[in-house]
Amino acid sequence: MGGQTLLDIQQQDQAILHATCVAVEGQGVLILGQSGSGKSALALQMMALGATLVADDRVALSMQGEEAVADAALNLGGLIEARGIGLLRAQAAGATPIRYVVDLDLSKPSRLPEPETAVVLRQTVTLLRAAGVPNLAAALLQVLKMGRVDPEWPST
Repeated sequence: MGGQTLLDIQQQDQAILHATCVAVEGQGVLILGQSGSGKSALALQMMALGATLVADDRVALSMQGEEAVADAALNLGGLIEARGIGLLRAQAAGATPIRYVVDLDLSKPSRLPEPETAVVLRQTVTLLRAAGVPNLAAALLQVLKMGRVDPEWPST
């Protein structure tokens, strides 16, 4: 990923990342990955299933109280790239709190991975290592709507 990374901005109050973000029921998922890794494609798939675009390509992050909030960078609101088609207009969600980070460059070999976290600005959120995950768009929509079951279930 070119430019700043999550590690670079951990103690900042605002930053712009090369990333994509969508919202489901007011909860944001920040999608990270190298150029060409499928960030916009994943966002488009999620939008087809009911998600709303927050930002594509450049995500403006800011701390609002104790929450890291994402929005579109200046002049990019309501636009998303579809490779081979061009820039598309989309309904913009506006400023949305980040609840999950999805990294398309990282994989997790386990079927039922242990929870991991990432720091977005100064907020800790759930990290999902998603390289090669099948049915990713549908799974992300479901996790944003209903959450995940604790890996210790049913013993907890």
